[in-house]
Formats: sequence, structure tokens, C-alpha cells
Amino acid sequence: MRRVIKFGLLSALVVAISAPAMAQEKTLDAVKKRGVLNCAVNVGLPGFSQPDDKGNWTGLDVDYCKAIAAAVLGDPNKVKYIPTTAKERFTALQSGEADVLVRNTTWSLARDSSLGLSFVGVNYYDGQGFMVKKSLGVTSAKELDGATVCVQTGTTTELNLADYFRTNNMKYQPVVFEKAAEIVQAYQAGRCDVFTTDASGLYAERLQMQNPDEHIVLPEIISKEPLGPSVRQGDSQWFTIVKWVHFALVNAEELGITQANVEEMKSSQNPEIRRFVGVEGDFGQGLGLDNDWAVRIIKAVGNYGEIFDRNVGKDSRLKIERGLNALWNQGGLQYAPPIR
Repeated sequence: MRRVIKFGLLSALVVAISAPAMAQEKTLDAVKKRGVLNCAVNVGLPGFSQPDDKGNWTGLDVDYCKAIAAAVLGDPNKVKYIPTTAKERFTALQSGEADVLVRNTTWSLARDSSLGLSFVGVNYYDGQGFMVKKSLGVTSAKELDGATVCVQTGTTTELNLADYFRTNNMKYQPVVFEKAAEIVQAYQAGRCDVFTTDASGLYAERLQMQNPDEHIVLPEIISKEPLGPSVRQGDSQWFTIVKWVHFALVNAEELGITQANVEEMKSSQNPEIRRFVGVEGDFGQGLGLDNDWAVRIIKAVGNYGEIFDRNVGKDSRLKIERGLNALWNQGGLQYAPPIR
């Protein structure tokens, strides 16, 4: 009797442990069966994810959603965009409403562990900054002692703000909101002296203001904000696919493979390029995809540099310098393992 009980308990334990893992292992199958990728994005941040009046989404993060759909479904337009606030974003992924979260979200220890998420990489290296009205007469964050600061709740921004003022022995009064649009409105209405978020977000939001030239972004960057896509833990295949979509975009730029020339590259004699475009090797098989997966990505959205320039860089309204987001061999941090 004792042995039967032990076996029964062990079996129940195995089932309890395996059930969630087995369910999560089917993300790729679920996406293929559904025929659409559910991608959680920001409700509206210029340069990263923003819908127009017809519901068409554009931005750096949006292009990542399209890239994943192109790799998995063969069509970058088979994406359902799920707009999420900072507070809602993790629940959307954890609950299964979204297959992937691509929403200017900072990779941190807590999020990579206790939230049950896995970050696949960094698609934008950022850092937190401060914006003030020029009329305030402030030129440095060190002059903000006693200021009221508008900040979004449920973010690393809120924690960094407290750390910065504490470290510099300064006082401040937080004015907290859930939605970024509420922060911008409050800041413009004079309810706070300072608006703080990731520097990229400050430049993006400034463009939306009535008189952008009346506002300045202070020079201090007070944190490391590695932003990137994340997936639910427990699905190694899906994690690997989304990770290698990012790596493919970076590798393509390094290899000189662009949206315009990717088809021509199939006749290249460079072995690295030939592996990338799938004419040598069988590297799609390990992902559960075919060998044309990377070609579809680049045909859909271009390489990482093209995505950056189009949405936030030199060809966009934001005109943000590549900086840390340049390739590793051009002074930046973007680096991808090889396809081999």
C-alpha cells in the first residue's frame, strides 16, 4: 500500500510540474494554428509603436512584431497588436493573451525571474533622463532639489527616480500616473516641474507637445535601460525563435544584407551570407522553421540598421544617434552570435 501511495503522489507531482510546461511548449503551434501573432506593444509611443488614424501601426517595436510574424507565418501583416500600458504589459504576456511582449520594456533581474518572463535580447539600449521647460532655468538634474516630478507607475523609472534623488541627497515630490499620455498632459499643464522616463521616450513625447522647442532634455542619464522583447518562461523553442529573429536583424546589418538586396544575396559566395539566406546548411530546422526564415524577415522589415534609421534614427522625426545601438564593430553594443 505504501508503494502505491508514493507512486501516486509522484505521478501527481510530475503531472503538476509538466502540465504548464507542456502547455507553454505549444506557442509556435498555437500561433500557426491561429494564423496570427498576438504582439503586446505600447499604446502609443512615437518611434516605437504608434497607430495612425486608420489603425496602422508603425515603430521599431512594431517592426519586431512584423519580423517575428514573417519568420513564423510567412507574412509580416499577420499580427494582432495588443496595446498595453506599463501596468498591463506583463499580465498580457503572463495570461497568454500575447505571444510576445515588444514594448520598450527594461530587462531587469526581477522581471527575468519572479515575473516568469524571459528576455530574448536588447533591441534598444536606453537610459533614463529628465525633461523640463526652458522657462524653469534648469540646465542639470543636480538642480532639481525640491522639484515635483511626473513619473509612470509600475516602471523601473519610478525606482530609478527614488534612487537618484536619494543618492544625491535631494528631495522631490512624485506625481504618479498609470498612462504616459496622462503624464504628458499633466506636465504640459504645469502639474509638475519635471517629466522623467527613458531618454528615447522623452525625445518622442517632446515631438507631440504643442511647442516642442520650449522643452529641453537635461544631459544626465541616470540608469541603464536595456529594452527588449520578452516571452513566457518554459517554452524553449519559442524563446529561441524570437531570440534569433533579433539576432538575424543584427547579423543582416553586419553582413550588408538589406531589404533591397536580400534576394540577390542568395548568389553570394560568402559562406556566412549563404548560411544566412538558407542556401547552405539547414539552420531553420532547429528552430522549427524552414531555411528561408531569415530572408522573409529582411524582405519584410530590413535589417536592424534600417529599422533603427526609419523609426528613431536619421530618417525619422526623432533623429536619435545610433550611439550604443550601433554595431559592435562601429563603436556600439549590438552584437549577434553567428548563424553556423
